[in-house]
Formats: sequence, C-alpha cells, structure tokens
Amino acid sequence: MPTFLIERTIPGASGLTPEQIREIACTSNGVVEGLGVAYTWHRSYVAGDKIYCVHETDDAETVREHARRGGFPADLVVEVATEFGPHSAAA
Repeated sequence: MPTFLIERTIPGASGLTPEQIREIACTSNGVVEGLGVAYTWHRSYVAGDKIYCVHETDDAETVREHARRGGFPADLVVEVATEFGPHSAAA
C-alpha cells in the first residue's frame, strides 16, 4: 500500500498543547475508522507552523478525504517514491 507525506500549515502549530494534540488525534482516529477503507496514520511531526504526517492508504484522494472530514488542511499530499536512511550506505 502506498505511503503519503502530508504537509499541513497550521499557524502556531508548535505551540499546540498536549490536550489540543490529543483532540486532533482523536478526530483523526475517528475519521480513519469511518473511511471504510484500509488507512493507517503512522505518525506526525510538528515543526514551526507546519504538521507533517505519514499516512498509508490506496491513493492521494483518500488522504484528502481524511483531511476534509477531519477539518484538517492538506496543503501538500505526495506519494513516497522510496525510503532510505543510514542503513542504505551498507553494501
């Protein structure tokens, strides 16, 4: 199943409280349950006024539907072409 990176612009995101983050997570989880398709939210990263998310599902339109239903921005949705890290340097 394809993996997608989502960039969300949320002014003040880095100042979200733990309670606000919990509420966002609860909303996202509820939307995932209601989509009726295979969908996995792996994690999100907060940096400045952005939240970057890693989701797995069949297509970008399903990611956008998750954002619409949850009331989240989805400024950029891109499919991951490949993944690499320090382990990739090993022969």
